[in-house]
This record gives sequence, structure tokens and C-alpha cells, in this order.
Amino acid sequence: MPASPSPPVRGGPDACPGALALHQAADGHLARIRCPGGLLTAGQLTVLTAAARDLGDGRLELTSRANVQIRGVTVAAAEALAGRLSTAGLLPAPGHDRARNILGSPLAGVDSVPGWDVAAQVRALDAAICGQPQLTRLSGRFLFAVDDGRGDTVSARPDVGLLPGTDGLVVVLLAGVDHGLRTGHRDAVRVAVAVARTFVADQRAVDGTIWRIGDLTAAEVARVVARVATEPGVHRVPAADRRPLPRQVPVPPVGVLRRPDGDHALVLAVPLGRLTAEQADLLAAASPQLRITPWRAVVLPTVTDAADWADRLRTAGLVTDPGSPWLGVTACAGRPGCLRSRADVRADATAVHGHRFGVDAAAVHGHRSDLAHVGLPVHWIGCERGCGTPAGQVVRVLATGDGYRVSATGRSTVHVPPGAALAVAVRTAREES
Repeated sequence: MPASPSPPVRGGPDACPGALALHQAADGHLARIRCPGGLLTAGQLTVLTAAARDLGDGRLELTSRANVQIRGVTVAAAEALAGRLSTAGLLPAPGHDRARNILGSPLAGVDSVPGWDVAAQVRALDAAICGQPQLTRLSGRFLFAVDDGRGDTVSARPDVGLLPGTDGLVVVLLAGVDHGLRTGHRDAVRVAVAVARTFVADQRAVDGTIWRIGDLTAAEVARVVARVATEPGVHRVPAADRRPLPRQVPVPPVGVLRRPDGDHALVLAVPLGRLTAEQADLLAAASPQLRITPWRAVVLPTVTDAADWADRLRTAGLVTDPGSPWLGVTACAGRPGCLRSRADVRADATAVHGHRFGVDAAAVHGHRSDLAHVGLPVHWIGCERGCGTPAGQVVRVLATGDGYRVSATGRSTVHVPPGAALAVAVRTAREES
């Protein structure tokens, strides 16, 4: 699939927030803390939770890139926040703060034996990025991904994706496209960094005209591919030898999972990606290691007494039921946190997916009344910017000021007011044909 012949036109450097470059929102400043691969220790989560309590609004937000946000931070508290993050190992290279965007397959080694050690590759890639001074020029939207072979992270069309194959080689994807670049496991991190270095060598990456590889024309992408193909350990395969890539990977299951080694793991969805301090404290107590997923969920890779912890965390408001109506549901900040938003989208999403209108919807369609997840993910947004929209096919529920516009690829767009009709429209759009 060639790059778009009409790439986006950028007006300057992106304003993507970081842990140091805070974003001014309607409810105070927002700090975005990069968690490469979604990897956190229990101690690091405890530090983030205490920072949210002491310096923010008391909650943690999970993002579509498996990062963590703290809202409501004051300017006076910014330095204290940076100090806490640095001490916890969450800010290893201040100049590279916004460049450390790395997805990692969150269930690698949990539900199957992976093609390689994803966590080790993520950590090596993070260290390599931080070791390259020129990569401080990367925009905060440039994205890397380390996949375990199932395609869950490369389906997000990252700028640089590493996908291990069954032939012992790694497919190096650019903006989600297979251009035939192949390398070995040991060289994959070095090659990923070489792609990023080639990208930032373009002066437009420095002045903010281009943010991502997808901003390049097909001819420009071809030049990047040709340059990377000259790196040691890299070769190209013909188009006939390239395997099809996953278009969209379903949202992973929640609940207790049995690991290949016989131990147990626990996967929990976080409604609308908002963790209370109390919920975060429980997660930190349940497992020494955690993985945040791009689907606003948390994986506890190894849990003793997993069934008991599942009950405790469910009682605290987290989701462990595979039939929960919250699965696959996300939202932007909405009102009152965002001045652009036309509605309190989180409240309206809660009204729909939290059963308020479920009975009426069931009466109309003859379905079960909990509006359980039956198909496409759904994302609620307060304006056309669509912040946090998941990659791939998704139902968009856009606030218009007098209701919502519900749209999905291949389906008619409908405009409905909040209430039972909105619940019906959302469920209808999510159902797969």
C-alpha cells in the first residue's frame, strides 16, 4: 500500500504534551508520562498515583499509546512532578521525553509463547532512542511498535513497526506498510533507530512541517526505504514474498488467563481509561509488574490468587467480565476538561454503556439490555479533532451541540439526541455485518 500522495500539511511543531512540556487544559495543566511498551513496576505506579493525589486531580488517565496522564497539575507543581518521575526512572532522558513513544504487545508471553522477548526489545529500543541526541527532534506523535507476532501493535500503523516472522526474521514496517525490509532479531532495534534518524535528517522534521512518516509522499518514503536498506544486516524481499498484515486486531479478552507456564495473569479494562487512586493502589498491590495496553486496559502478567484479586478489583470498579458493555469503549476528555468539547462525553458515554438506557434499547432491538460489546470499538469525542481515536475501524460518536453524530465505515451516519435513541444508534453501528 503506497504512502498517501497528499500528506497532511503541518503548521509547525506539534504541541503534544509530555512530562516536562505540559499542556494547558480547561481543568489545569496536563502531564503525559511516557511508559514505553506500557511497562510499569508496582513501585512506579505507586509514584504516579501519589503524584496524581498530591499534584493533580487524583486520577490517572490511560492513553491510546499506553501512556499515563495526570490532569489538573499547577505550574508551581511541575518541577516537583518532574523530580518524582525522574527518581522513579520514568524520565530517564529529559530531552527525549516526548520521543519515547513505543507500543509493545501487552499479552506477549501471557496467553502464548511470543516470537521474541517483547519487553526486552522495548527496553533496548527505549535506551537506543535516548542514546541518540538527534532523536530529540522527533515529534511527540512519532510512534514505534514492538509486536510479538500477532499484529496487535503494528495494526496501529506506527511510524516504525517491528514484527517477528516465522522465518526468524523481523519485518520492519514504515507507517504500517511492508516495503520488504527484513532484519534479524539482534539488529531490529538498531534498524528501527536508523529509520528514525533518516526521518529527522529531513529539515522539515526539525521545523515541524512533517511529524510522521505518513506525512511523506510515496517518493519520499521510497527514499527512506532505500537508505535503510543499506544498513548492515538489512535486506529487501520482493513483493511476492511479503505476507498480508493484520488490518485490525480485536480488543483482547479480560479476566483471569492461564499462562503457558501454568501460572495465571489478570487482564482488566478501565472504564473510559480513568483510574482512581484507590484502584491504582490495588493494582500495585496485586502484581509487581504491570502493562498498560493501548485499549485502556491493564495486564497483570503474573498474579498469585488471581481469582481473588479479580473479585477485589471488580468490586473497586474495574472490568473483568468478558461481556461487559465497557469493552472497546473509549472517549476523549470532553467537558469540563477541554474547552473545545461540545459536551460532557464521558457522562453521556456512561449513560449509554452504564445501563441507564439499556432497557429501552433492548425493547427496540430485542437484544440483551446491557449493550455488551458486540463488534467494533466505539470512541466518544467532543469535537472534530477526535483526540484519542483508536486505529482501524471504529464507531465515532461526535458531539454536535444538540446531540451526537454516530458514524462508522460502511454505515450511514445518523444524528440523534442523547437518550435511548442514542444507545440504539451506537449499538447498531457497532454490530458487525
